[in-house]
Amino acid sequence: MANGDSDSVSHDLLSLLSSDERDFLVRNNGDQVKISNLVGKTVGLYFSGSWCGPCCHFTPNLVEVYEELLPKGDFEVVFISSDRDDESFNSYLAKMPWLAIPFSDSETRKRLKELFKVRGIPNLVILDANGKVSTNQGTRIIREYGVDGYPFSTERINFLKEEEEAAKKNQSLSSILVSHSRDFVISADGTKVPVSELEGKTVGLYFSLFSYKTSEDFTPKLVEVYEKLTAKGEKFEVVLIPLEDDEESFNQGFKSMPWFALPVKDKSCEKLARYFDLSAPPTLVIIGPDGKTVHSNVVEEIEEHGILAYPFTPEKFVELAEIEKAKQEAQTLESILVSGDQDFVIGKNGVKVPVSDLVGKNILLYFSAHWCPPCRAFLPKLMDAYHKIKAKDDAFEVIFISSDKDQESFDEFFSGMPWLALPFGDTRKASLSRTFKVNGIPTVVAIGPSGRTVTKEARDLIMLHGADAYPFTDERLKEIEAQFEEMAKGWPEKLKHKLHEEHELVLARRNIFRCDGCDEEGHVWSYYCDECDFDLHPKCALDENPQE
Repeated sequence: MANGDSDSVSHDLLSLLSSDERDFLVRNNGDQVKISNLVGKTVGLYFSGSWCGPCCHFTPNLVEVYEELLPKGDFEVVFISSDRDDESFNSYLAKMPWLAIPFSDSETRKRLKELFKVRGIPNLVILDANGKVSTNQGTRIIREYGVDGYPFSTERINFLKEEEEAAKKNQSLSSILVSHSRDFVISADGTKVPVSELEGKTVGLYFSLFSYKTSEDFTPKLVEVYEKLTAKGEKFEVVLIPLEDDEESFNQGFKSMPWFALPVKDKSCEKLARYFDLSAPPTLVIIGPDGKTVHSNVVEEIEEHGILAYPFTPEKFVELAEIEKAKQEAQTLESILVSGDQDFVIGKNGVKVPVSDLVGKNILLYFSAHWCPPCRAFLPKLMDAYHKIKAKDDAFEVIFISSDKDQESFDEFFSGMPWLALPFGDTRKASLSRTFKVNGIPTVVAIGPSGRTVTKEARDLIMLHGADAYPFTDERLKEIEAQFEEMAKGWPEKLKHKLHEEHELVLARRNIFRCDGCDEEGHVWSYYCDECDFDLHPKCALDENPQE
């Protein structure tokens, strides 16, 4: 939590916050407050600006904490503005119940930003009662711990972390969901249901943001699983942990859900997100009948297996993994590409090509979209590899699997491709994405003549080796590796070069780089300086090498 030299001294608040012409701070009503009144208090220096979205989002959190601590009388906040004009400053300060450096005192504001090395906002630097920096991570502490973090010292935060670890060892459903002011969850109609009624059940804590497309896509799948388990009489319940700040958005999203929720803006929501080390929504944490955590996130398992993933235990996932392994070993091109009467892909002008015509070929499944810049950048490399491979082996094909948002975008993108595609909006795209765990695009999956998966990393192989990577098997990659080793035989391991006299250059494997000698792209081998990030093609390094 250190912040350089400013941490190691006790700051005199009067010297720190005043100027030659001013020994006071201001409130939003124009009142002046002597800086000397802050001596002996814990003080938060709040660097913020009305134009900054994250600042506007954080300020209400700080207001809530400030007002809870106000009766103590030993905590104060001083706003140091990054606003660009007096009107913006006054409008923003009007939302703040604390003090501020006057906007007119730009020199003091600039001096404080430099002293505390403020590189971004919002930034909350906490000074203890002696004027020494407790932390420069005040915004994070307020977000994660709220008023419980007071006085926001390292010792206090360490205590809270130890307390959380102890709580995990003695975890129960009540310790997770019950707070000092609330012992219930709510239903969509507002009914309060005691947490005690959920004891003894398997409970899914559903962390979700209605504005996230991933949450929007997953919720119907969870509803389906929930309703099937409920119909079977299983003791399973879901509690929504809303990450929304907007009550209207929460009400709109929650009304269609058949389970319970914590109230929107409940302080436990942020606390639970930290407690379970939430990375990104949607996340579904499973709590067992004994109140202990069974699994930290089963979203992927539900998307892949649906109700079969229940009761989400390690034993169940071992069983599913064995089933999945057997499924992969039995995989054929038709098993992944044929679904009911959807037994074809399309060529140009929508011509239907039966999947059966592709059996026995090497196939690349190309997950991509026109709106995706990396996809458009990769396409020429894939097309170059496609034409070179096709010229040597006609038993090869690429199938475009689109994530485009409309038919027009699909048609425009596909029109420039020389291969086949799934029709736009084809339902097989979802099952293929689940089967191959496609989390981003472009993704290229290689399927061998047997119909089994060769690699899910074909995009990287094409980027590195182009058509030479074909047919993308381990055997082919070993051959390429042997060729690279043979290529470097006789080259010196280290050398010095006139273009980089500061350090020796070391022969190193580099995937893709820009040669600092000829300014052209290189790959595989480079004479490289790690300290300076300096590359030379072996040809550039060895042709004019004044070796010592």
